[in-house]
Amino acid sequence: MKDKIRLPIDLGTAVKQARKASGLKTTDIAKNSGRSRDILNRLERGEDVTVASLMDILRAMGLVLNLERAGLPTLAEMTQRFSNLDDDDDDAA
Repeated sequence: MKDKIRLPIDLGTAVKQARKASGLKTTDIAKNSGRSRDILNRLERGEDVTVASLMDILRAMGLVLNLERAGLPTLAEMTQRFSNLDDDDDDAA
């Protein structure tokens, strides 16, 4: 995954993509992480989970976190982030 993770939903999407790309089953990750499938599902939906749960799930998937300076979002990131918003201002004119 090359996209920057800036929001919980970004993290959830990245975890889900990594899981599917690796062919891992949610039941296997849950068993190997010691966490429930519900926790994994919540993480993949971008909902709050504990840091300990996140780390256990990543470990079970063979993944680690890498921290870097955020900087400003790129134009591509901004376009992607806001592309789903309706252009209501045009209707009001």
